[in-house]
Amino acid sequence: MPDGAADAEELAAADAIARGTLRLLADLGLCGIRELTLANNRRADIAAVGPGGEIWIVETKSGVPDFRSDSKWPDYIPFCDRFWFAVDSAFPQELIPEEVGLIVADAFGAAVIREAPLEPLAPARRKAVTLRLARLAAMRLTAAADAGWTASEAALTSTAL
Repeated sequence: MPDGAADAEELAAADAIARGTLRLLADLGLCGIRELTLANNRRADIAAVGPGGEIWIVETKSGVPDFRSDSKWPDYIPFCDRFWFAVDSAFPQELIPEEVGLIVADAFGAAVIREAPLEPLAPARRKAVTLRLARLAAMRLTAAADAGWTASEAALTSTAL
């Protein structure tokens, strides 16, 4: 398969996992967004906030090569109360470290396979992450509502968070 086709297939798989995971999070009472840049310049695939202010980060993995090439995932843990991997049903679950949560997802939904341990954030970090998430979500809503606001302007604004 040509590289472009493989990349498109991997992107479609990641999108399906993210879509199902976001649906699960909503069912659990959390509001999530994709691609949140954290203060350490790492970009979380999904970040969500719950009704009590809890912060979850979910890293989606479209396949084993994607998982094996990711050594940065521990850098997300200091920015959330719970950290998860979300994979599809074909992914070998035994590869996911025991110390994190596991979600299995497809484009239509997801299921929690293993709960993520709770490691509460410090109040100042919680406030900073919550504000970053809220501002990015608000900017995206503004961009969606204003057809004259280009995607590049939205991207520039999101890096200024």
